[in-house]
Amino acid sequence: MAKLRRHEERLPYMNDKKAALRIEAIIDAKKPRSLLFYMPMPIEVDLRNLMQKMRKRYKIFVPFIVKESFKMVNYRLPLRRNSYKIYEPPQSRLKIKDVDMIIVPVVGVDGACKRVGFGKGMYDRYFQKLKKRPVVVFVQRVKCATHEIVTDDYDIMADFYVTPKETLYRGRNYDNRNRTRSGRRCRRCRRYRADHKQST
Repeated sequence: MAKLRRHEERLPYMNDKKAALRIEAIIDAKKPRSLLFYMPMPIEVDLRNLMQKMRKRYKIFVPFIVKESFKMVNYRLPLRRNSYKIYEPPQSRLKIKDVDMIIVPVVGVDGACKRVGFGKGMYDRYFQKLKKRPVVVFVQRVKCATHEIVTDDYDIMADFYVTPKETLYRGRNYDNRNRTRSGRRCRRCRRYRADHKQST
C-alpha cells in the first residue's frame, strides 16, 4: 500500500515533466523572444522547472491578477500568495504590451480549439488587449476535449494543445479576436512533431 501511495504521489510529477518536455520542443521550434507562463494551482501542470530553465534564454512573464483580469510582470522573487492562493511576483509599474508565446492551463478544449477554463475570463480579457496575436499553447494533465462548440467568440483559441501523452496543433495561425461564429473555424487539431515544418 505504501508503495502504491508513493507511485500515486509521483504520477503528477512524472506527467508534468512529460508535458514540459513537449512544450520545450514547441518553444525550440518557434523560437519566441518572450513567453508568458503561469503559476500553477494544484490541479494544473507544474511548469516551474521549465520556466526556470527558459529564464536563461528568454524573457519570462507571469500573470499578476488585477481585479477581473491580469497584467504581465517579470518572473522574479519573492513570490507571495494572492487572494486566489496563487503565488505571484511583486507588482511592477512596467507596462508589457505584447508577448510572443503564452502557455495557458485549461480545464478542457472544445471543437473550435478554444479554451474551457474556470469561468472567470481573465485570459480572455487580457488576450483582447494585446496588439498582436501570440502563439497560444494550451496544457492539461489529462486530455479533456469535445467536438462540440461550447465556447464564445471571445474565448482564446489554441495553436497547440499539450498533454503528457500527445501534442496537437491547430494549423496556420490567425487572429481570432474579432471573429464571429459565422467566421472561419479552426482546423481539427492534429498530432504535432517538433520536426514538422509549419507555416506561421
